Formats: sequence, structure tokens, C-alpha cells
Amino acid sequence: MGAWGFDVTGMDRNARPGEDFFRFASGNWARTTQIPADRSSFGAFNVLGDLSEARVRQLVEGYNVNDAANLEGAKVAQLYRSFMDEQRVNALGARPLQPSIQQVRQAQNKEQIAQLMGRAMGGMSGTFFGVGVNDDSRNPEEYALYLRQSGLGLPDRDYYLEERFAPQKARYQLYVAQMLGLAGWQQPEQAASAVVALETEIARAHWTRAESRNRDRTYNPMTLAELQAQAPGFPWGPFLDAAGIQNPRRAIVAQNTAFPKIAQIFAGAELDTLKAWQAFHTAERAAPLLSRPFVDAQFEFRSKFLQGQPQQRERWKRGVGFTEGAMGEAIGRDYVKLYYTPEAQRQMTELVANLRTAMRSRLQGLTWMSSETKREALAKLETFTVRIGHPDEWRDYSALQVRPNDLFGNAMRARQFDWDRDRQRVGRPVERGEWGMFPQTVNAYYNPPRNEIVFPAAILQPPFFDPKADPAINYGAIGGVIGHEIIHGFDDQGRKSDGRGVLRDWWTPADAAAFEAQAAKLGAQYETFEFPNLPGQRINGRVAMGENIGDLGGLTIAYEAYHNSLNGREAPVIDGFTGDQRFFLGWAQVWRTMFRDDALRQQLAVGPHSPGMIRAYAPLRNLDAWYEAFNIQPSDPLYVPPEERVRIW
Repeated sequence: MGAWGFDVTGMDRNARPGEDFFRFASGNWARTTQIPADRSSFGAFNVLGDLSEARVRQLVEGYNVNDAANLEGAKVAQLYRSFMDEQRVNALGARPLQPSIQQVRQAQNKEQIAQLMGRAMGGMSGTFFGVGVNDDSRNPEEYALYLRQSGLGLPDRDYYLEERFAPQKARYQLYVAQMLGLAGWQQPEQAASAVVALETEIARAHWTRAESRNRDRTYNPMTLAELQAQAPGFPWGPFLDAAGIQNPRRAIVAQNTAFPKIAQIFAGAELDTLKAWQAFHTAERAAPLLSRPFVDAQFEFRSKFLQGQPQQRERWKRGVGFTEGAMGEAIGRDYVKLYYTPEAQRQMTELVANLRTAMRSRLQGLTWMSSETKREALAKLETFTVRIGHPDEWRDYSALQVRPNDLFGNAMRARQFDWDRDRQRVGRPVERGEWGMFPQTVNAYYNPPRNEIVFPAAILQPPFFDPKADPAINYGAIGGVIGHEIIHGFDDQGRKSDGRGVLRDWWTPADAAAFEAQAAKLGAQYETFEFPNLPGQRINGRVAMGENIGDLGGLTIAYEAYHNSLNGREAPVIDGFTGDQRFFLGWAQVWRTMFRDDALRQQLAVGPHSPGMIRAYAPLRNLDAWYEAFNIQPSDPLYVPPEERVRIW
């Protein structure tokens, strides 16, 4: 990253910042970097992800399957080795799958199909209705049962309903037939046609991704009796019993108006079609654990066709992912011992404190927000919990059974182990210290019911964070990310929870209207961006709204925090760059991103994030300081007149 934390050699000095800031900051990097053959996109996150993956590989390959002094390490080693024994997996062929397929074949009625769907939570089956256990958004001290729409095999409802995705839908039907054939299903082509027709009906009933983001509309608590009355035609009792949820007091239904339609689709479908649907989704979920024909079929469709990825990832990489999915915290505990330093913890704690101070100042200075709403917003900020590096307590895996040479069985037991923990929590107090990511994960998140921001150890490395880097770079990079997560508590959906994490309306109508007007303006900005290789494809401003607000607000408070850290001093000029210029370059560097066309198409259709090369500059267009730092003029393509710049936080 160079002497002061920025890769100057990756810049394109021939580009004007106001014309193409991504190219200015990373143009030479983009020209000289090849997307690896086993990836559909590549960027700064992937570089760190590869590093973390390699470190985890060293750990899992270093554990001893017979180590009586480290039983969890021994289990990790057995999991990994069971995945890596490709010769045995290939020799087994489809045999591990057959008991599950046989259960589908033997189903005599739709109630038994619903029971198979219920078992999906702890197994390999598919389901029309997803079941999960999360913090109750209106009673965040307690876990609640959540139900959501499901049932589709393509990435989104639009893939079934819009003409632009007709090639993807047609290829999907061939894939369904291929997977059914591998599973030994009779007349796979005919069955595949029926399955895709069934899913097309379900897609028509589904809410859009934008609608499903609305936390007000997706909180619909119901008793089992109310659910049965509202969505008749689906055997809710047998479904939930099979999932291990007996006599639930209530469930929170997300897409409530879609449920009756999907239930009626289930009721009206032919039993043979439902069985074919179930068989396909069972085989699809099991494919990564089966022989080469299953693995190759899934790769050819999911990765190569839908995302343009030329080459399958090496088996050890897939093995690391499988093992982490089963016992990620056991690995994370050792990862932290090796790769996370007290100095990183100290500097991150200081950075977060400075970002909170800046956010408090921004809130206090808002002219569009009333004092009534401002008091609530400040109270929410004060109750933010910040978690950095790793959890204080580690998950206990002693009850997980792992057996040598039993990949499929290990996967089934790991899934059931996770689901048993979740389902048994319904109605119980929330375990506040638990994390939703592993320490070795290159990411961060905000959790609304807990009002907390979380930064795993693996993201606290260059180019995001380097204790030795110029502070301007750190504030623009990890500072922008910290700010982004703080702002998620105040974005279009996060703002709906109060300081205790309770989903409630604490805004005055006038303040809510002012916020929504600016948010809509920001969404419209993003929807103007064009992608030359994909004519007609655009960012969905409503789907990406929360992330775009996070970027804009996060940079705003990170910039203020950076200037506060100078304590009135003038920032030095380094290699000809001022402090402000380095701050914005630090932000752009973490969003170095390249996409294959098919992957970008899918990202635009289903991803909640705008593509990284857009994130590198899109929020900057609303920050006056960026214009001043790089002398952006009205004649520059990225220029936005001051009166049209979006100013929320």
C-alpha cells in the first residue's frame, strides 16, 4: 500500500478526478489486474478474503484429528479431511443423496411434502416458506420465530417475470432437468418444465426486494391459528412440527400478503410437481457434497453461466468454506490469537470514539430535524454498542458429532446442530454477546435490535486499516466503514428502531418526510449511473438505499472525525497530496472492484450494495469538501450543483 498507506502506482494520473474518480484513484490497478479465473468479481475485499482464507487453511490443515487435548481442533480437522477426500466422495456418487430422494418419492400427500419442507431448516430439503429465529424487533430482549417467502431457485422473482432474464430462465430449466437426472428422477425434462412453471407462479406472488426491505411492513405477528386462517391451503401445523417448532405462541410473518397466494399455489399444485420440486431442491442443496457430476453441474450453471466465472474454485478453498460454516468460531479463536493485536484494538477503539463524537456533532447541528426527534436520535447514539475484533465468549461445539470419512453426514449433523440451537431459543432471552460473523470474516455489520456495530478482526488490515498508515488514509478507509455502520442505525430502515433496539416510530411526521425526500433524491442519483457493457441495466435505488445512505453519511462523519483528530493543526502534504485528498483516496482505494459482465448483471438485479467502482465516487459527489480538495468544476461530468447535493446526516 505504499509508504503512507495508499497505492500510488495504482492511480491513473491522466484521469481527471471530476471526470472519473475511480479511474483517477485506481485506473492503473484496474488496467493491470486480472480477475482470477475462479472469481466472478475481484477487489480489495477479495484480496483480504484470500489472505484470511489462506490463514484459515494453515490452521485447519495443522489440526490433528487425534488430538485429545484439543477436541474442537480435532473435529475441525475431521470436517476438513472428509471434504478433501475427493476420491471417496466421487466413489460414492449419488448414494448419500438417495435416502432423502427416497423420502420424496414415498410422499403420499401434500402434508408429507410440507413436512419435508419443515425439515429443510436442519437438512437438505427446499421449502416454500423460510423459517428463522432472530431477535424480536419490537421486543429485542427475546428471540422470536420469523417466517418469510421462499421457494425460488433463481436469484430473484425478476428472473422469472422479466424478458431481459429469459436466457437465464431457459438455462435454469435445463439445469433443473440435469440435476433431477443425476438424482435418478424419472422423466427429468418433463419434471423440470413443471418445476419452473411452478416457481414462476410463486415468483408472481413474491414481494419485490424493495418491498421486502421495509421493516414496518415485514413485521406481522400472528398466532398459528391466525396464520392458518389467513393463508389456508398449506399444512402449517405439520410444517412447523417437522421443523421442530411445536405449538409456537406466535410467528412474525414478513411478506404477509404473499403468504396466502403461495399457500394457494401449494394447494393447487399437482403432487407429482411438488415432489419433483422437492427432489430438485434437495439435490441442489446437496450438490457441493456429492460427486464430480453434481459439483460440475452446479458450477456450470450457478457460477459460470449466471456470473461468468470461468473456473471452479480449488477444492481446498471450498473445503475451508465448508469447515468454517460448520465450526467457524472454533477456528476464529485461534485466528485471533495469531493475527489480531492489542494495538489494532486500541487504535480502532479510538477511531470509533472519534466517529461517535463526530456523529453527535452532526446530529446536534442538523437544521432539518426538530429538537424532539433529535433528542431520540442522540439517545440512540449514546446507547450504541461497539464490538471489535472477536466475541468475548466462544461458541461451544462439544455437542456437534463429527465422524471420519462421512462428509454428507457431517454436513447434515452440522446443519441440524445449528438449527437445534436456533429453534430452542424461541421465546428465550437474547444472548447479547453472540456475534453474527466470524473473526476471520472480511466484513462488518450493524444489528438494529441490538443497536450494535461489529468489526471482525479480519477487516482491520490494509487497505482498510493500518496502524502505521497516514491517519488521513485510515479515516477515509476504515473510518468511512465505521461511519457507514453507524449510519446504518440511521438509514431508511435502521432509523426505525430506537436506542433500545425497539422497532417503533420515534420521528415527527415532518422530520420523517424531510428525511425521505433526501433519501429519494439520493436513490435517483444512483439510478442515473450507466454501465457501458450492460446497456439498460441500472442500480435499483430503493434496494440499495440503506447502503448508499450508509456510504454518504459514513464519509460525512469520518471526514469530520479526521479533522477533529488534527486538533487545529494543518495536515501535512505527502507526495503532493493534501490531507483531504488523501482522505478521499483512502476511501476510493477500499472500493477497488472489477466485475465480470454476468456477475455485474446479477449484482444489479439482486444485490443490496451498489457496485464498488460506483461506491468509490458516488457519495463524494454530495460532499463539498471533495470538490474543494480536487478543484472539481461545473464542467466536470461528476459535478453536482450545491443545491442538488444530498445532505442527510
